[in-house]
Amino acid sequence: MKILEKMRKKQEAPADHEGVTIAFLGDSVTQGCFEIYKRADGGIETVYDSKNNYGTRLSEMLGLLFPSVPINMICAGRSGDTAPRGSLRVSRDVIRHAPDLAIVCYGLNDCSRGENSEKRYTQALASIFDQLLEREIEVIFMTPNMMNTALDPRLSDRDFLAIAQNCASMQNEGVFDRHIEAARALCREKGIPVCDCYALWKQMEKNGVDTTALLSNHINHPLREMHFLFSYELLRTIFLET
Repeated sequence: MKILEKMRKKQEAPADHEGVTIAFLGDSVTQGCFEIYKRADGGIETVYDSKNNYGTRLSEMLGLLFPSVPINMICAGRSGDTAPRGSLRVSRDVIRHAPDLAIVCYGLNDCSRGENSEKRYTQALASIFDQLLEREIEVIFMTPNMMNTALDPRLSDRDFLAIAQNCASMQNEGVFDRHIEAARALCREKGIPVCDCYALWKQMEKNGVDTTALLSNHINHPLREMHFLFSYELLRTIFLET
C-alpha cells in the first residue's frame, strides 16, 4: 500500500518527509465502547475506553515498526452509528483531515434496520468508498466481529435482554451473514481491500469457541483483548495487500 511506501521514506530520511495520518470510520466498536450500564434516569450508557480500541493498538504497532514516523490517528467512530450516517459525515470527520489511509467498519447496527437494510447498507458503503477514493485516500474495509449467539446469564436487565435477543436473532438467522457477504461483494467490485475479521470470528465459532463470551457487553462489543485481533489483522492487511 502507498502508506507503507510513505512510512518507509520517512523512516529512511526523517527530515525530508512528513508523517502519516490514519482515519477510522465506524460505530461504537471503532470508538472504543465496551461494557454497558443503566444511568439513574434509566437511559443506557456505555464505558468508553479509547486507549484500548483497535485504532490505538494499530497505531502503537506501527509505531513499534516505524519508530521515527509520526502516526496521527483520527478516530471517527460513533456509538450507534450506521453506514448511511457514516456516508453523511465522512467528509466532515475523515476527508477534511486528508488521511493517507481510511479504515471503514460498519455492519453491527445496520443489520437490524428492518426491510431493505442490506440494500441501504451497501449503498451507503459504496458512497463512503467513492467519496474517499475520489480524494485518492486509500481504503480498507474491515468486517466487524460477530454479535451474541445466546443470552448470557449475566444479563438480567429487561432492556439489555431485549437488545441481546434481537442481536442473537440477526446473528443466528443469517441476517448479519448476508449483510457482510454483500459488503464483501461490493468491495470485490470496487477493488477495496477487505480485512475479514468476521470470517475469523466465524471460524472460531465453528471450532468450538464461545464467541458470546468474547463480548464485553455480552451483546456486540468485543473484549479489550479482542481489539488486538482487529489491530493485528489490519497490520497484516496493510503489509500483504498489493
